[in-house]
Amino acid sequence: MTNNKALTAHLSMFGAEFFWGLMAPLAKDAMTHGLDGIDMVSFRVLGGCILFWITSIFAPKENVPWKDKLMFAGAAIFGLVCNQCCYTIGLSITSPMNASIMTTSMPIFAMILSFFILKEPITWKKTVGVILGCSGALILITSSATAVNTKVGDTRGDLLCLAAQLSFALYLALFSPIIKRYSVFTINKWMFLWASFLLLPFTANHVSQIEWSTTPLQTWLEAGYVVFFGTFIGYILTMIGQRVLRPTVVSIYNYIQPIVSVAVSICMGLGLFTIFQGLAIILVFSGVWLVIKSKSKKDIEKAE
Repeated sequence: MTNNKALTAHLSMFGAEFFWGLMAPLAKDAMTHGLDGIDMVSFRVLGGCILFWITSIFAPKENVPWKDKLMFAGAAIFGLVCNQCCYTIGLSITSPMNASIMTTSMPIFAMILSFFILKEPITWKKTVGVILGCSGALILITSSATAVNTKVGDTRGDLLCLAAQLSFALYLALFSPIIKRYSVFTINKWMFLWASFLLLPFTANHVSQIEWSTTPLQTWLEAGYVVFFGTFIGYILTMIGQRVLRPTVVSIYNYIQPIVSVAVSICMGLGLFTIFQGLAIILVFSGVWLVIKSKSKKDIEKAE
């Protein structure tokens, strides 16, 4: 790996996580001033579809057989439709800080699914990591349930954001081979196209009822940020990083997202930082760190 490639990969992962961390409070603000979760996820899917298909015109062409195109439909269900619906609608209900903290749980779900699907071994580090991560998530959900202020969080939103991570972990476990076969633009143009076909027939009528003329300009700018930077640019940058960096290194960058989200949310007055959230962050981060530091099946076989 050349130094230039490594630097580009690291900067790409930092940029993606930074954009996603900033996306949570901006999307939350937009969804309290004229839009809701269904509107936002519809814009993300359709906007991503349009942007990736336009960009693919200038990218190298790849032949995709119909068998793989249909596989991309399955990938779109878990990687986009379920993932984005659960996260975006969950974010509209809970605080942006809680939503971002929940995103760090994805490596834990990936580890559990890898055990059942890919027969990856469960080590003591992974076991302790799962226990710590689950404890952090439970503390966050419990504190949301007892909160009287929605800026602290909401249990329904927390659970939806957690379900989004499970959905994306399923996507990684089930569709990893086909994802590695094609370029970032080919993958995303077909996944976003399928996601649009699957989602928009159910949400188009809802979106058509938006009060377009009375919705503030700031709301549209925030929605534009979510579509362009939080979806289009974010997906490109993270795939650039994933092609060069080890999965353990990529997972560590997950920590940037909640740090950015917490800081911006507090500055924007969209969230209140409590001792329970601080404890949850420590437990979830510790759990994820143990999971990504533990040995994989390949590592164990190589050592033997």
